[in-house]
Amino acid sequence: MVAPVYISDISPAMMRGSFASFPEIFGSLGILLGYVSNLVFAGLPDGINWRVMLGAGILPSISIVFVLMVIPESPRWLVMQSRAGDARAVLLKVTDSEEEAQARLAEIEEAARVTTPSEAVWRELLWPSPLIRRMLVTGLGIQFLQQITGIDALVYYSPTIFRDAGMTTDTQLLGATVAVGFSKTAFIVIAIVLVDHIGRKPLLYISTIGITVCLAVLAASLTLLAHGVLPTGATIGLAVVTVCGFMAFFSVGIGPVNMVLSSEIYPLRLRAQAVGVGVALNRMTSGVVSMSFLSVCSAVSVAGAFTAFAVVSALSVVFVHKLVPETRGKTLEQIESLFGGGGAALGEVEMELGDAELAEHKRLVSHASS
Repeated sequence: MVAPVYISDISPAMMRGSFASFPEIFGSLGILLGYVSNLVFAGLPDGINWRVMLGAGILPSISIVFVLMVIPESPRWLVMQSRAGDARAVLLKVTDSEEEAQARLAEIEEAARVTTPSEAVWRELLWPSPLIRRMLVTGLGIQFLQQITGIDALVYYSPTIFRDAGMTTDTQLLGATVAVGFSKTAFIVIAIVLVDHIGRKPLLYISTIGITVCLAVLAASLTLLAHGVLPTGATIGLAVVTVCGFMAFFSVGIGPVNMVLSSEIYPLRLRAQAVGVGVALNRMTSGVVSMSFLSVCSAVSVAGAFTAFAVVSALSVVFVHKLVPETRGKTLEQIESLFGGGGAALGEVEMELGDAELAEHKRLVSHASS
């Protein structure tokens, strides 16, 4: 939950999308390494292999302790703690010039003027204004849709899918699973390159449409195999191509862009709590999908389960079209205006500031925007 918020806080607007995608690419890299370790350790005795697979995860976990010793604190948090000097020092490290650092500091200080206590934040999230409601619909919706389209079902149960398509040996199943992990990781690199060049929304269109097509083809091929229309070899090939294609389309769009959007659309006073709620919803949805997938497959078949995922994925295309704005290149404070919040935000500031301070506020915001 903290990683995307922190990265967004310290990243310049023109590179925020790429940097905020890093948690997704390293998460996918971890999944790929997990698949590879399963393949490598599978030959060990049954009482040892799974313990070695799980124990290997402690090595990257330990490295986090050393990283935390050197990374700076979030400049927005420092400003909220009345430590503007420390915030300026951090901004000087992550910007190209002193002028840019000063402009960002002024913008952050203006946003921090309208921050509210934690109790008020939760009250505002539970009973949101129309502006905040639109933000929550977009932020929570994209978190929910990322998981309900079935990504973790494919990550965890791809051997079950390939077995249902006709694969028989463990070597084939593990090899195909490694290919899935490689597809998921490789295409996130493409997303990192493109997200700040072509924008968030185009990548979401490509991603959700591609996922829908892959799910529909996978469901159709498994159905045709069950009715004896499609030979086993062709079904295996289609299963591998569509599952890897799903991972590729997921990773080039809704996988990393989900967290990019979630960490940049909320105003500063609500950001940490709102992103936390979104990640909690994301993880709960993941748990429901993961724990129910095999039961759903038993009830309606694997093909039936992926037909349902395809329908939900088609709805996600509509959601992106109707409710997701383009945020590329905009500062975190400017994004509020995309939801119709420019006037509301200024009204809040006007209530807090006197005439002289308000004039200075407008000058600083105008300077930061330019």
